Amino acid sequence: MTPTPDRAAGAPRAPSVALRGSAAAGPDAALAANRLVRALAGLAAAGRKALIPYIMAGDPDPPSTERLVGVLVAAGADAIELGVPFSDPIADGPVNQRAGLRALAHGMALRPALDLVSRLRKRTQVPLAFMTYYNLLLRHGVGAFCRDAVAAGLDGIIVADLPPEEGDELIAEARQAGLATVFLLAPTSTEARIRAVAAASTGFIYCVSRTGVTGVRDELPEGLAELVARIKAQSGTPVCVGFGIGRPAQARQVARIADGAIVGSALVRMLEERPDDLGRVGALVRALRLAIDEGGA
Repeated sequence: MTPTPDRAAGAPRAPSVALRGSAAAGPDAALAANRLVRALAGLAAAGRKALIPYIMAGDPDPPSTERLVGVLVAAGADAIELGVPFSDPIADGPVNQRAGLRALAHGMALRPALDLVSRLRKRTQVPLAFMTYYNLLLRHGVGAFCRDAVAAGLDGIIVADLPPEEGDELIAEARQAGLATVFLLAPTSTEARIRAVAAASTGFIYCVSRTGVTGVRDELPEGLAELVARIKAQSGTPVCVGFGIGRPAQARQVARIADGAIVGSALVRMLEERPDDLGRVGALVRALRLAIDEGGA
């Protein structure tokens, strides 16, 4: 299932948040010091592209996640996505679903994930973003989550099952707190949806490379460059591509057309196969870093 697909009938209604400001006008004052916003702006100014690895918080266990973040940073990650496990992860493929089950078995949930971020902030200032599902935020309280997230040191939030048309509360609370929002676009997205996502995204725009769920693919889909160009024609917000990227050659291709590459399932699968070999994950991230730098040059 594609996350937050376009409405089946007619153009999607414009989110009311578009009246409060758009990404093209730059981040709000509360976001000016946001690590994710600043990191992406710095990369753009330097003519470089972002590498954003994804891992599931709590997989293979919480202490390993803390160590793994250090490995990813040392290997060249510009920001890190932390998945927060949920019982009905509609955007996750089999690899990430199994990682979520392992994390849940270790007691990982939204509050423990925020505690994990607090501990990580004692070690690193790398931008950190959660990728999760809206039910967890609703149960915590959307405003309370945004405030608690920023207090813990979180920089961004990606909610895979929340379209911008339904995201007014999260967008408003996040902007007030200084938490960057990231919404998703897919190959099926209309021009109206692109405008809505651009207005709602203050961190980056997450370009889903293909319809379906997460998972490594052999090749990038045809039409990806055209999709990224369509998004960039509508917005100055950084565009990062994810879903299906797992090899250096693919990351190199993405760096030629977008502002960053998001790599998840390939890393999560390595952890599943050999959970004690964090160095193996680091080696792939270093290769991805080199490829992205070559592609973005």
